[in-house]
Parts: sequence; C-alpha cells; structure tokens
Amino acid sequence: MASRDRNNFDYSLLFIIILLMAISIINIHSAQKYLPYHKDFAGMQLFWYAVGLIVTAVIYYFDLEQIKKLSLYIYLFGVFLLVVLFFAPESIAPSTKGIKAWFSIKGVGSVQPSEFMKIFLIMFLAKITVDHNDKNIHRTISTDMILIGKIVGITLVPLLFILLQPDAGTAMVILVIMFGVIFLSGVNWKILTIFFSTVLSAIGALVVIYIYYPDTLLLVLDQYQLNRIHSWLDPFEYSGGIGYQLSQSILAIGSGTNYGKGYMKGEVNIPEAHSDFIFSVVGEEYGFLGASVVVTLYFLLIYRIIVIAIKSKGEYESLIAAGVVSMLTFHIFENVGMVIGLVPITGIPLPLLSYGGSSILANMLSLTLILNISAKTKNYMFEGNKYA
Repeated sequence: MASRDRNNFDYSLLFIIILLMAISIINIHSAQKYLPYHKDFAGMQLFWYAVGLIVTAVIYYFDLEQIKKLSLYIYLFGVFLLVVLFFAPESIAPSTKGIKAWFSIKGVGSVQPSEFMKIFLIMFLAKITVDHNDKNIHRTISTDMILIGKIVGITLVPLLFILLQPDAGTAMVILVIMFGVIFLSGVNWKILTIFFSTVLSAIGALVVIYIYYPDTLLLVLDQYQLNRIHSWLDPFEYSGGIGYQLSQSILAIGSGTNYGKGYMKGEVNIPEAHSDFIFSVVGEEYGFLGASVVVTLYFLLIYRIIVIAIKSKGEYESLIAAGVVSMLTFHIFENVGMVIGLVPITGIPLPLLSYGGSSILANMLSLTLILNISAKTKNYMFEGNKYA
C-alpha cells in the first residue's frame, strides 16, 4: 500500500533546486546588461519560478499510480500540441530564426510544447515498459525486441514533429530519454550491446564523413548548418559572423580566470546571455570557482535523483527517474559543453538556470515527480515498513 511520509521527503534535493533558482535570478539580472533593449528577465524568471512552485504543489499530491494511469492521455495531449503547432498559422506560432517551436499567447508570452513533451514521453515510456514486463515475466529475445520496438515507435511520433520544426537540440534530448529508458528496461545485455554499438558506429561514421568528405553532408544539411559545424570547430575563424556568440563565450569564461570579475562586472558582450549562454556569465563574473560550484550543484542534483531511484522499490518509479536523469544529464553536459566549445551549439537551455518559462515549468514538473517518489513509502510483507 503506497502512502506519503514527510520524513522520507528529500529536502536536500529541494534545497539544491532552490539554490539553483537563486543563482539563476542573480546571473540573469547581471546578463540583462548585454541586451540592446530593456526588459526585466530576472523578474520574469522569478514569476515563472512562482508559477512552477504552485504547479509543483498541485502535482505533488497526485499519486504516481494515478499519474501512470493518465500517462497515455498526457502523452497524446503532448503529441496533439505538436501537431497543432506544425499546422498553426504564423499569427499563432511565429517562426524564430527559422524554427517554429513556440505558441505565442498574448499576455503570457511564448509556450514551447516540446519542453513538456519530454516529460510526457518519460511518463508514458515508463508505463509501457512496466506493462510489457508485467505481461512477459519469462523474458526472451523476442519479447525484448518487441519492447524495444514499442519504445522506439512511441518515441518516433513526437520526434518526427520536433524534427520538422526543426529543433535538432530537443530531438537529441528525446533520443537520449529513449536510450535511458531502454537501458534500464531490463532488456537482455546482448541486445543492448548491439543496439548501442549500432548507434555509436553511426556517430563514428558521421565523424569520418565530415573529416574526409564534408561536402557529402550537404545531402542532408544546408550550407548554413554545415557552417555551424565549421564555426564550432574553429569559432575564432568565424568570429565576425556565425561564430561570434561562441567566440565571445569562450573569451568571457577565459577572462574570468579563477575567481571571476565580480557581480555585474562582466565586460564581454554575449548575445542572449540570459538564455542558453547563462553559464558564460557565471564563468566570467565568478571564475572557475563559481563555475565549479554550479557544476557541483548539478552533480548533487543528479546524485540525489539516483539515490531516490535506488531506494524506490517500484519499477515505474525507477524508470521515471531514469528518464529524468537522462534528460537532465544531457541538458547539463550539452549546454556547458557548447558554451566552452566542447560540443556544437544546439540551443539547449541549462536546467533551472537559463531564462525560459516553458523550460522552467517542464524541469520543475520532472523534479516534482522525483520528489513525489521520494515521499512515497511501501509496506512489504515480512519486511516491515520500508522507505521507497
């Protein structure tokens, strides 16, 4: 029988989340000085945090079994929003930098359905996996292949519409979530080895093609996208154009040295620093020390989620945690990596730090599910009360 126990609630995870919120507001306020227009993004970020906390308080009181039962309808609602977005006129869903990924709602701002789709997908993939495993207690290669087929098929539907926006960054996150769920779905390790070897081989083949036959990529990419790859590998060569943002970010972080220049004392202009490049502001104003504190907080955030998943005795809860960990880890690695030139720029926000209402609400929704798991207890026959 599942029940809530306040003694089990993970207050340390909540504390980490609040610390990241505070860091976000402070750095967004500082980053606003780079903008060519005046707008209080820090105040708006605080507003979205308040809305997120209200939503969190409401969703927290839903039992995970109820969420599991509703996951199909939630998933279908997310797909419906993506379909409507694709066919919506420019007056409702304007294109920004060639990407049609947001609904424009008067008085509210922009809403990005794909941010929420990530969480909806995690919930539904966890349900499908648990239902499949419950029906196939005696697992075989055949049943495992069927499970992988289900997971891939369910993932491909939203992935297709996200690629049509086109939003390569979010598409990669969707794929990482899929891989994370497959990895912990109980599939035979031989199948996993073949599956992931195929993926790694495909990535390796793309690298070889880029090095030796780069023009071949024009069959699937346009010249602008190929130039984005060139500017990532040599940002200062393209600093006068497409590589400007990355080269400025590298200069900002490098100039912060060990202890940074201090709050509001950043000097390197970084376009849209309050959004995807917020980590550059941290690196310049607080140096290696400040950047290390942020990375450590993220490490602790992921660590606490893994601990909660391990303590949980339910497969559904563990798969939810696996999806959330996969999503957050990729977001963090990709965002921090792109602002220092380690990986290509994809427009993926830094969880809880980057400005953005949809991103904030989606991340808080995912973390609410984790806090929900942490506060859930189960009674086990012959074992007394055990915390889940």
